[in-house]
Amino acid sequence: MARILPILGASQPFDPSHRYTTSWILPPLLLAICRAVFAIYIFTAIFFIFGWNGAHGNAEQSGYSFSFFTSLGYWGLGFYFLFSSLHTFSYLGTGKSWLQRWPAALQVAHAVFYTTIVTFPILVTGVFWAILYSGTWFPTSFQGWSNTSQHALNTVFAAFEIFLTRTSPPPPAHLPFLVILLALYLALAYLTHVTAGFYPYSFLDPNKGSGKLAGYVLGILAAACVIFGIVWAIIWIRRWLTESKWGLHGKLAKNTVVRDEEMMEIANERMK
Repeated sequence: MARILPILGASQPFDPSHRYTTSWILPPLLLAICRAVFAIYIFTAIFFIFGWNGAHGNAEQSGYSFSFFTSLGYWGLGFYFLFSSLHTFSYLGTGKSWLQRWPAALQVAHAVFYTTIVTFPILVTGVFWAILYSGTWFPTSFQGWSNTSQHALNTVFAAFEIFLTRTSPPPPAHLPFLVILLALYLALAYLTHVTAGFYPYSFLDPNKGSGKLAGYVLGILAAACVIFGIVWAIIWIRRWLTESKWGLHGKLAKNTVVRDEEMMEIANERMK
């Protein structure tokens, strides 16, 4: 187990440099507040959409939403920002986040979770605007806002984590997890057709041509892998620029628990 954890991005002790709970430009308090605001916005949007559907005689649409990759991903973003804000607030208060006290299995889960929220939102945005969007703007303000929130702001939220935090590039070992999650969603989509009688996305209908279906599925899988690689490169460049070139090693809490040589060096710099 000890040999596997570093491969999965969960070396022990976990996150000794507090990368998951700090930013190279934002102080911990502001980072925690931003994450909390994002979580509040996402959950408010979800439940407002549910309420709107119910008030307009479309309550069943709220239930059907759990069959859509977009909706599942939006829930995932909400929970990520909820927990990441709590971890950041706990780090701010004690110098050590709750995440660092969790069992190794949950730390691995959080690391993979982070990888999904910097990858899948970009995939969702790309697929929606490139394939699903008709080209005509939505007929109501509500539809425009709900689709913008779920298919555009989701990538803005992901970009916040990519560009403004101190996280390291996601381990390549996370890529199989992304593939497995996409495969599980594909199974859910076809289960939805069996149980509810519809395909969440029309391009998943095999009656429109098995070759076309295979092309869409393999194309989306390839796109996810490419996005993973691009995000990995962007995060690597961000770390190189901010830390190696600009000397911005992070905005740390005053009571930060120093657990490795890197943190000792940063702490000493702050005392000069």
